[in-house]
Amino acid sequence: MRTRTLSAFVIVPVLAVAVALGTPGIAVLLAILAAIGGSEVFRLLKGAGYPSLPWVGTVIAVAFVGAAYVAPKGDLGLLLAAVGVVVAGVGAFAQKDPKDGLVVWFSTVFGALYVGLVSFVLVVAGLGPELPAGAALAGIGRDRAWILLLVLGVWAFDTGAFLVGRQIGRHKFIEHISPAKSVEGVIGGLVATTLVSCGLLAALGQDPLGGLVLGPLLGITAQAGDLAESMLKRAAGAKDSGTLIPGHGGVLDRIDSFLFAAPVVALYVVALVR
Repeated sequence: MRTRTLSAFVIVPVLAVAVALGTPGIAVLLAILAAIGGSEVFRLLKGAGYPSLPWVGTVIAVAFVGAAYVAPKGDLGLLLAAVGVVVAGVGAFAQKDPKDGLVVWFSTVFGALYVGLVSFVLVVAGLGPELPAGAALAGIGRDRAWILLLVLGVWAFDTGAFLVGRQIGRHKFIEHISPAKSVEGVIGGLVATTLVSCGLLAALGQDPLGGLVLGPLLGITAQAGDLAESMLKRAAGAKDSGTLIPGHGGVLDRIDSFLFAAPVVALYVVALVR
């Protein structure tokens, strides 16, 4: 716990500086996370028996962040995804066995798209509407405010799930992937992220009752993102995705929940926020 606490003293200031710089700073931070996370995911895929083209996939993942910064509505991102499929396919031609080439192609595309989901943090910032003048968070700017909703929502789920699961967790939740998680912890996390979502939507000048929809969606997808990475690590026989952050594992261990939660928050903003 001491190591995790000391690591947090490094992580939080870095995040705070990026947020203070606004969307450009956040984009740079996300590009760095995508680069490191890409190297981690392709190492895990290799450990699980799925060879790939790590450099190709990592470059595509970072490019997704750049595309989301330039065009948050997603048109450029869709084009980039198509180009990525083509480039990875051509790169796989070097494999002498077509079966190996097919695995390399699929693994490279999967790894790039998976890590590239972090770009949806910028999509949330870009698609979130302007805040009403009287909104409590109007002073920090539209992009920062909507990202804050995503970040605090995910952290609320993680914190609620940890605290409740540690105190009263008795019934295992998807034990074959993550034995430490409990049904009680998941419920605690969903309650926490729903309450935080209601409060933050009110602070954004939105209907706080929207949190009754967004909270559970955000919590479920944050949990799913964590489980998806756990499945990948178990397949690779790894405890953590890396060792970059003492006490926390690798970058992928820190952003796994956001990879699934960010697209859902973006969808919520597009579909339900006016």
